[in-house]
Amino acid sequence: MPLQWRPMKPNDVAGCAEIIGSHPIIGRRYGPAIKDLARAWLHLLGSEAMTTAVFEEVEKGRATLAGVGVGVFVRDEFIREMKKPRQFWFGPELAKRVLNGNSPVLSEKEVREANSGAGLNELVWETLPHLSFATRADMYHLMGRAYIEIHRGFRLKEMITSQAESPERLQWAIDAGGLLWNPKRARYVKALKNGSAQFAENPHIVGITRELELGRPGSWVGTLFDYRPPRFYFSAGEQRMLICAISDPAGTNPALAKILGVSLPTVKKMWLSIYERVSEIAPELIAGNAIIGADNKRGKEKRRHLLAYLQDHPEELRPVLRRPSGKKSHHESPSLHT
Repeated sequence: MPLQWRPMKPNDVAGCAEIIGSHPIIGRRYGPAIKDLARAWLHLLGSEAMTTAVFEEVEKGRATLAGVGVGVFVRDEFIREMKKPRQFWFGPELAKRVLNGNSPVLSEKEVREANSGAGLNELVWETLPHLSFATRADMYHLMGRAYIEIHRGFRLKEMITSQAESPERLQWAIDAGGLLWNPKRARYVKALKNGSAQFAENPHIVGITRELELGRPGSWVGTLFDYRPPRFYFSAGEQRMLICAISDPAGTNPALAKILGVSLPTVKKMWLSIYERVSEIAPELIAGNAIIGADNKRGKEKRRHLLAYLQDHPEELRPVLRRPSGKKSHHESPSLHT
């Protein structure tokens, strides 16, 4: 039966947190903090600093929860704290800090600043299948594909995966391109002195930085460091509308207005702003004289071309500091690894 994934919604949170709490190893790591997990996720849900995936198995139109993935963009100080010799399970620590006012998760302003500047630290809070799906290879393949799709287009500085519950999951993370953090030597290393079984039983870090990825053959996950700056610098509202439009290319303006909770004139105004900005930078993407934003045949064709471009250029839909209209960017550069 087919597996699929989608972003997390508020009514998913309790079930997804239960997957973590009921796991015989991961749940024990949280201890009393497991009661904070759902509330912490709800507190962050919808923030640009949180990335989510809900995995489902669909049969005859009915979806069964199969797994969960949650990531957050965190401050440099928290990464440094994690890497000290006295390492800790960062999942329960995140849950506690998000709720006690000492959250290391970036604000939306900080996300935009980092994604426009030095780059983001991406920390996988948890990624875990339901126990009934834990032996299915297609589940792990889907989790990997979802991770790539969710994080394409961000300017990433360091990526750290969730702390493995087994030697097999640890090896999976390493095979995907991760390196092992050695707190005594204060650097990432390729091999384990005491073996993966002992490593997985204790707090640990598996990750990779942009600088390290530059110095070795490209890995599967390392492709996420291939960053290209956006060309159009859409506003946050425009980005949200475009993401909705991509998810349903045949959708109408009234349908978009309903999903976004705005008026129809607001949707039309946003399309006008989008097309004006695109026409300044890349007029070939919307060539022709169709009525801008209209639900007629030529307008739909113009929109289809633009949405197809944006699907291949997710950086246009990621949070960045807005560039004033009319100014040129350095988008002509090839794909950047810096």
